[in-house]
Amino acid sequence: MRVRIINKSRHPLPAYETLFSAGMDLRANLDGPVTIGTLQRVLVPTGLFIELPSGFEAQIRPRSGLAVKHGISLVNAPGTIDADYRGEIKVILVNLSDTPFVVRDGERICQMVVARHERVEWETADHLSETERGAGGFGHTGR
Repeated sequence: MRVRIINKSRHPLPAYETLFSAGMDLRANLDGPVTIGTLQRVLVPTGLFIELPSGFEAQIRPRSGLAVKHGISLVNAPGTIDADYRGEIKVILVNLSDTPFVVRDGERICQMVVARHERVEWETADHLSETERGAGGFGHTGR
């Protein structure tokens, strides 16, 4: 699939790191380092603008390495970029660790997965079909 992109950052375009990667890392586009204090969140620009085709979204997800090593995640994981959005991709990072974390220009801060999605047309009903699970949820299958 071809996707139009404008890159106003100083960094290369996002790319798949391996043949079977689902996501591409996005980099921070900063004029200087930004410190995220404990339990603080920061909106980090990427300098990227994309034009997705109808029926697709870009999901913004945490990077596992940042999460396990530094406690850095995304507040709204996964974030969604809709096909009609034309603004800059910005990422809401949160520091869940007990020490401040410094984000530097060019640092890989998240990953982006482009995925197909469907639109729902609601069909009102008086009942739903029966299943083995039924209405069980929130850990009901924990054994």
